[in-house]
Amino acid sequence: MKLLKSAWRLLVGVKDALALLFLLVFFGACFALLSFSPSAGELRGGALLASLDGSLVEQAEDADPFAVLTGQVPVIAQHQTRDVVHALRTAAKDDGIKAVALDLDSFLGGGQVALQDVAAAIDEVKAAKKPVLAFATAYSDDSYLLASHATEIWLDPMGAVFIAGPGGSQPYFKGLLDRFGVNVRVFKAGQFKSAVEPFIETGASDQAREANTALAKAIWDDWQAHVKKSRPKANYAAMAADPVAAANGKTLAETAVSLGLVDKVADRTAFAQRVSSIVGKDADKGSDDFNRSDLAAYVAANPVATVGGNIGIVTVAGEIIDGEAPAGTAGGDTIVRHITRAATDDNIKALVVRIDSPGGSATASEHVRLALEQVRKAGKPVIVSMANVAASGGYWIAMGGDKVFAEPGTITGSIGVFAILPTFERTAGQYGITSDGVRSTPLSGQPDLLGGMTPETEALIQTGVTDIYTRFLSLVSTARKLPVARVDEIAQGRVWDGGSARQLGLVDAFGSLDEAVAEAAKRAKIDNDDVARVWIEDAPSMLSAFLTAPQASAPRDAVSLMAWRGQVRAATAMHTAIGIARGPAAQVRCIECPATTYRHPPANIFDRIFR
Repeated sequence: MKLLKSAWRLLVGVKDALALLFLLVFFGACFALLSFSPSAGELRGGALLASLDGSLVEQAEDADPFAVLTGQVPVIAQHQTRDVVHALRTAAKDDGIKAVALDLDSFLGGGQVALQDVAAAIDEVKAAKKPVLAFATAYSDDSYLLASHATEIWLDPMGAVFIAGPGGSQPYFKGLLDRFGVNVRVFKAGQFKSAVEPFIETGASDQAREANTALAKAIWDDWQAHVKKSRPKANYAAMAADPVAAANGKTLAETAVSLGLVDKVADRTAFAQRVSSIVGKDADKGSDDFNRSDLAAYVAANPVATVGGNIGIVTVAGEIIDGEAPAGTAGGDTIVRHITRAATDDNIKALVVRIDSPGGSATASEHVRLALEQVRKAGKPVIVSMANVAASGGYWIAMGGDKVFAEPGTITGSIGVFAILPTFERTAGQYGITSDGVRSTPLSGQPDLLGGMTPETEALIQTGVTDIYTRFLSLVSTARKLPVARVDEIAQGRVWDGGSARQLGLVDAFGSLDEAVAEAAKRAKIDNDDVARVWIEDAPSMLSAFLTAPQASAPRDAVSLMAWRGQVRAATAMHTAIGIARGPAAQVRCIECPATTYRHPPANIFDRIFR
């Protein structure tokens, strides 16, 4: 009896402790959530401090709180491009904002179109006669593109400017799969559809190398032209061609000054004092700090409209999957629901579809395209605006629009289809496992993961992939008013830059989101002065935003930042490969397209590899 009483007291004690812990977590979370959201009360005028820790994205990912709490952090900190652009444009007209301070110390980058959109907004600030000052310990291609538009570029004495240009490697898994005896059955339509190559090759095929080389050159040329226009005296070519020779015995910071890449080498304190001389000091934060309004608070005080507009904007961002999905992933049913809302809202007179996706599910892409057709049949114009990437499934969706806008730096096309089905008969055989049975038809029990596939099954799957490709060609032919044979010639799964895509007739015109909205308004017969945008999307989860906000930022010194970016690229590539393996068998996806969401390196994997 004494033992039972002791056990009971122990259970009661554990229960009370758990209840107390739950209450502490609950009230702590409530307090944190209430205090997390920036408010207008935090605005101080002076300088708009844009600390872009993390990356620029078209749509911030609404992370799974459980995944965050269990350590499976899905993404690094994210800033929506539209929020940053809106904040900068608002600051340009705000009499209380005297300057903009760009803190790029932990900026990991974004797509080239997103960067150029933010850069154009920086130009609007300068056009309003307000200085823009940029600071970083290390500038990479992406951060330097933004900094090149600043009035003054500051670099920490321990810092550097390193210009790498587009390109790099991606993992190939054939050797690993062969080691474990996995047979990867690949079915594809399009000779350039290199998304399957990591599973069946040890390196890039000649076709993939040809296409990727042309794409990298086009993106690199676009980057150079942009920076040359914004900062003509910057000799970035010397640093990119031979950084060791460019240094010639000087420190990397001194080299950046001598090449005209930066204006001033000084630490963060000196930078703050310089901004203070323009906007005044912040008495509450010390003599070395400047009077400022932080970006998050400024965005909260000047939100982008989500209700009451006459031009609806629906975002297709991230991997396209079947069903519902949170923000940052393009769930087919979710996007269709948003499009249906636009179709049935009498206040919305036209729809703009903003696409930043490398594709994914063919069925989800088709469902979204059909929903856009219904909007057009209802008499509302549909204009497509391509952001950084609108390839494969993203391009499939674009065929539902009346007119398609892209930028020279947009990556699009990749009109091709593939399917991957692994079987494990060789793996099983290594352990003495065999399979046997009876079939009533050649498809009975197929696909057989342990016994392999019948020839009839393989032929049937290939026919299905070819059918989807044929449909893709037909859709493009009808939408772009091109002969099917011509579409097939420029399709084949090949990825194109925006400039080439326009020459080939895959897009209609160059233009940003602003041009797409203007075109939608024109077709809906809305005067420019009466245009009101409304972003049609689900409200973000405050809990998710709170839980993902404190994630670790990138390191600041040049060498560590280079290593960190490599880790992020590797983590992103691994995530993409896993997505292909786990996704639907038939996919319209571009694997050579740059990521639209940067993956945070998982500490339990990358710490062991890189540290």
